[in-house]
Amino acid sequence: MKILSVIPPLVQINTPYPATTFITGFLRSRGMNAFQADVGLDLVLELFSARGLAAIRSEIVSAKSVTAEFFLEAFVEYEKTIDIVIRFLQGKDPSIAHRIAHRTLLPEGPRFQALAQDDLNWAFGQMGVQDQAKHLASLYIDDLADLLASEIDSEFTLSRYGEKLAASQPSFDPLMQKLESDEKMPTLIDRMLEQVALKRFNAVDPDILIITVPFPGCVLGALKIARLARKWKPSIKIALGGGYVNTELRSLKDARIFNYVDAITLDDGERPLECLLDYWQGKRDRSRLMRAFLRSDKISTAVEYCNDVSEHDIPQSQTGYPTVDGLEVGNYISMVEMLNPMHRFWSDLYWNKLMLAHGCYWHQCSFCDVNLDYIKRYEISPVQLTVDRMKRLSQESGSSGFHFVDEAAPPAILKDLSKKLIEQKLAFSWWGNVRFEKSFTSEVTELMSDAGCVAVSGGLEVASDRLLVKMKKGVTVEQVARVAKNFRNSKIMVHAYLMYGFPTQTVQETIDSLERVRQMFKEGCLTSAFWHRFSATAHSPIGHAPEEFGIEIDRGETAFSENDLEFTDPTGVDHGQLGFGLRKAVYNFMLGIGLDADVREWFDFSVPKAKVDKNFIRQALKKG
Repeated sequence: MKILSVIPPLVQINTPYPATTFITGFLRSRGMNAFQADVGLDLVLELFSARGLAAIRSEIVSAKSVTAEFFLEAFVEYEKTIDIVIRFLQGKDPSIAHRIAHRTLLPEGPRFQALAQDDLNWAFGQMGVQDQAKHLASLYIDDLADLLASEIDSEFTLSRYGEKLAASQPSFDPLMQKLESDEKMPTLIDRMLEQVALKRFNAVDPDILIITVPFPGCVLGALKIARLARKWKPSIKIALGGGYVNTELRSLKDARIFNYVDAITLDDGERPLECLLDYWQGKRDRSRLMRAFLRSDKISTAVEYCNDVSEHDIPQSQTGYPTVDGLEVGNYISMVEMLNPMHRFWSDLYWNKLMLAHGCYWHQCSFCDVNLDYIKRYEISPVQLTVDRMKRLSQESGSSGFHFVDEAAPPAILKDLSKKLIEQKLAFSWWGNVRFEKSFTSEVTELMSDAGCVAVSGGLEVASDRLLVKMKKGVTVEQVARVAKNFRNSKIMVHAYLMYGFPTQTVQETIDSLERVRQMFKEGCLTSAFWHRFSATAHSPIGHAPEEFGIEIDRGETAFSENDLEFTDPTGVDHGQLGFGLRKAVYNFMLGIGLDADVREWFDFSVPKAKVDKNFIRQALKKG
């Protein structure tokens, strides 16, 4: 029996999403014949090639949009440069950087219009030729992605495909309509996806296909791959799992999804997959499956949930070693789209991905999905096992960089990990998500820096002590500032997740939050940040008890996907109006611009004056 795990379009193009590496390593540890492939990356490489661009041109030869007209006029330059740009972004041809940085080689489409040479000179200086060229090459690729979205398939972006069709969709209808429409009239993307997927199927000849769906923007691609697999081999068995499934399909009632897949598993996939494989081989009855949705064997329009409560998840220490074998790590594409050293970590460079612990050791935040297994079930991996996994993955991939994908990396484990990496003289670079705990003293952050930590991200969220208490965050603004400053003093970059529109948040509180963030940038506490609009989710304490947070939630009937919930906040604040000014302010703060300006200047309408002391953060740092 051969098992193929695939990453569908589209997740990341700079590094593989880790689900298949974990599952493939686990299945091999059980003696199974397991393979993996990143079909999303295959599709991108096919689209962004001389052959792919020629196919795009033949599709849009009569298009009249500004994006299409520029592409058609500059096609010769695009055709000449696309393959070498991809090789450059894969790290295979660094010598072309000088020509790209001189801005004499690449056609410069709409994405370049707002680009100022002074900004490039400021960001990259005289010697940052490679990074400057990578930024310009990224804009070039973004222009082509915009072209695909405007002229070929409006659902396409480089990191999402058909996201709005799957995200919090109470009905399967939008997805099914798109799937049926594209089957009748395949787009260029459909034809290329079929080409690269069939190549993977033929290379492995799998009996079992496992598709991971981490985000809503992968569901459309996943179901298209499943449909192709079924046509290619009618007897193939197909399982669906991943973060999106675990979060949004827990109340699945629409059996039409089983026209494409045979089973859907929830939460950690190792033991549910073992049970499912036994079932498909006739070794286990379906009543003894673990956390699995199937089509009912009695009513074809019904969904059956099978969960033998006597089954248990496999301990993290017994899941084997993740492997990147089969993922062609040298073909991933690094991009630098923002002029900020921390922001690039999500799209630039190849990072091996690991977890230090399953779940979150805090699991109290009221806005978080703390009722789900991937948050509430906390279990650590032995630190030496993590080190051994790092050594093995680094040897396999040729990369010494690691991204720990924990919800929040536990401080004690980070301290022990740092000591072991130093003791064993391992020169790895690593980063991950943390809570801004008091235990991250200057001594601990120095230890982490010495052990290779280069960056951390964490939640400052609303930057308001009243609201931080309400969301049970367990930190104060002053504490976050001091801890972030410890990291920065230890040469570790810091990214802050920010949130606006939390229940009962007033305009005054939002402006005061922005003022505190301004001061944190000015005092050197933060490298980067991003404002997210608050969303009430189905599996959070707010979603379960909205009345405790002063809001009303309209929970309609859902047969398919449920996550983001519509709610009414009696304060009546138009938070959407504030979003642009908040994001504009932080974007400029990251560039060192406007750090002494009144925060009201970032809004094109009247907002109240901040009531925060101008030296609030400075005084907080002195207290520390």
